[in-house]
Amino acid sequence: MRCLVIEDDIDTSKYIANGLRQAGHEVRVTHDGAEGLQLAMSEVWSVIVLDRMLPNDVDGLSIVATLRGLGKKTPVLILSALGSLDERVKGLKEGGDDYLIKPFAFSELLARLEALERRNVEPEPVQQLNVADLSIDLARRRVERAGKVINLQPREFRLLVYLVLNQGTVVTRTMLLESVWDYHFDPQTNVIDVQISRLRNKIDQDFEPALIHTVRGKGYMLSVLGAAVKEE
Repeated sequence: MRCLVIEDDIDTSKYIANGLRQAGHEVRVTHDGAEGLQLAMSEVWSVIVLDRMLPNDVDGLSIVATLRGLGKKTPVLILSALGSLDERVKGLKEGGDDYLIKPFAFSELLARLEALERRNVEPEPVQQLNVADLSIDLARRRVERAGKVINLQPREFRLLVYLVLNQGTVVTRTMLLESVWDYHFDPQTNVIDVQISRLRNKIDQDFEPALIHTVRGKGYMLSVLGAAVKEE
């Protein structure tokens, strides 16, 4: 964890920095609000520990508000001796992710920072989708079933991916029109039926089990078990 500590009290900043370093984390300390804002904007940090009350014209709330206004999403834990409900709410509304009242135990500070870091980690993007013997490589836009490459048109590929992402769930015409065709109205055509038929011919015709099912009066569903099981 790479942590920026913006705290004007020297003893408090040393206490935090020493504890974080002993826990194996990288720490940069500044006692000045203006310098802290510059560091927060110009470098990448896992978390920021920010004193609520800083000297001169740059206080903690103005720093976090500026960061959020510029689109910076680095988690910020605000430290403050101001512990009233109104002050805590104000700190969170300005863009703080957590608020810890002084005096505090270092163990609690560390636990809160590690929790903020975990929440800030973006999940790895999905690259591969699999259902039965069907596999979809999203990055290469490549579809295979039972090891055989299936060539799909762009719209067919989008339709298949949408069905797979919603497997086991009935998807309606409205859902397909909005998500696959980007229509927010019903064109009153059989475009969906035609595309589903074409996709079935490529995905299901020469393979078992059938994956794409019509749920009468409702829509379509992709399922290994078949639509009837889910419809009951």
